[in-house]
Amino acid sequence: MNQSLTNSNNFSIEKQKIAFIHASWHVEIVSKCLEGFKEQMIAKGYKAENIDIYAVPGAYEIPLQAKLLAKTGRYDAVAASALVVDGGIYRHDFVAQTVCSGLMQVQLETETPVFTAVLTPHNFHEHEEHENYFKVHFVKKGKELAEACDQTLRNISAIKYN
Repeated sequence: MNQSLTNSNNFSIEKQKIAFIHASWHVEIVSKCLEGFKEQMIAKGYKAENIDIYAVPGAYEIPLQAKLLAKTGRYDAVAASALVVDGGIYRHDFVAQTVCSGLMQVQLETETPVFTAVLTPHNFHEHEEHENYFKVHFVKKGKELAEACDQTLRNISAIKYN
């Protein structure tokens, strides 16, 4: 990787402000993404108090919340997490695609990076084995989200200030 993209003199980890949006459906699983995200961001030097958390009813509400937060200018990045499951109808595929498309549109319109861990598993059953699996999986996804967020913030800083 080009080192100039990762070593900007004007980039201050301590000052980066991030909004984290999560759906309230399956919150016992989705909150694990936030857990992994915060853990990884703090390990990289970001301040926990600079990560603001917003709960929305479901995944479908995430793009509007992301846009409103991005437009405030207070946030350097927005991250989102949700679990969209098949409830026996095809609607889950529509919801997941709509949310991801909406989040892409938000970042292109606002120039604020938006990261998503809105996941749609092929199989999800509300029993202990699946719930435990997805709790662990969401911690991992949260850490991956943090890695992407950190690298993107550094790249943006290098582009703006180098």
